[in-house]
Amino acid sequence: MKAIVCVKQVPDTSGVVAVKEDGTMDRAKMATITNHDDLAAVEAALELKDETGCEVIVVSMGPPPAEGMLRELLAMGADRGVLVSAREFGGSDTYATSQIIAAAVNKVGVDTDDVVFCGRQAIDGDTAQVGPQIAEKLDLPQVTYAADIKKDGNKLTVKRLLEDGHMMLTVETPCLITCVQELNKPRYMSLAGINSAYKKPVDIFDYEALKDEPLIDPDTIGLKGSPTNVYKSFSPPPKGGAVMLDGSGAETCAELANLLNEKHVI
Repeated sequence: MKAIVCVKQVPDTSGVVAVKEDGTMDRAKMATITNHDDLAAVEAALELKDETGCEVIVVSMGPPPAEGMLRELLAMGADRGVLVSAREFGGSDTYATSQIIAAAVNKVGVDTDDVVFCGRQAIDGDTAQVGPQIAEKLDLPQVTYAADIKKDGNKLTVKRLLEDGHMMLTVETPCLITCVQELNKPRYMSLAGINSAYKKPVDIFDYEALKDEPLIDPDTIGLKGSPTNVYKSFSPPPKGGAVMLDGSGAETCAELANLLNEKHVI
């Protein structure tokens, strides 16, 4: 049995958002982190490994430096990493990205008792489209917004979050689950895990490695194969500073009321 986890390295939005003159993000100048929802997916896979002894494989599409993120996930307990990286894949939107990642997952192999995990959505796009698209392209049943997962044989019982509650669903393997942060609390890297992280394999899937996969078509991958394009990226303007009001009593209250009225708060 395998648990295959799709993860993404995203810009750290708590830092500076670097934007090039042409309006695109300059990712090389931005600090990066592992997408939050994806960490919940990794932890779900590791918990399944604790329960069943399955192999955990983490798959990411990105530039070569993303291997460092995969090594961190190996230090958490994953068994193998796959980095999907090639110039031909650059500029992919969600449609093209799901084509490429689905091809990579298919090359890894999805057996009858396997589970594919994804995060609900990435913080740099917030589309929540890639996971469900991967499921459709691999012809896998899917459950999204998973907040609890229980395994019983070849069946998973999943608590799926809704806007005003939740629903309980049962799905048979092989299947794809997208995870929300409320699902769990990701574990830290262990000292033993850190020591062994660079002894574990990380395979590189470039264009040559995937070009024979049925889902890889030059017309449906990369910037050329992306139906949507980002018109412009920009760093939001800084918020205004705080205003301190000195004193007490009716005069200060009146001054505060005037300020709120000017900003149409009251």
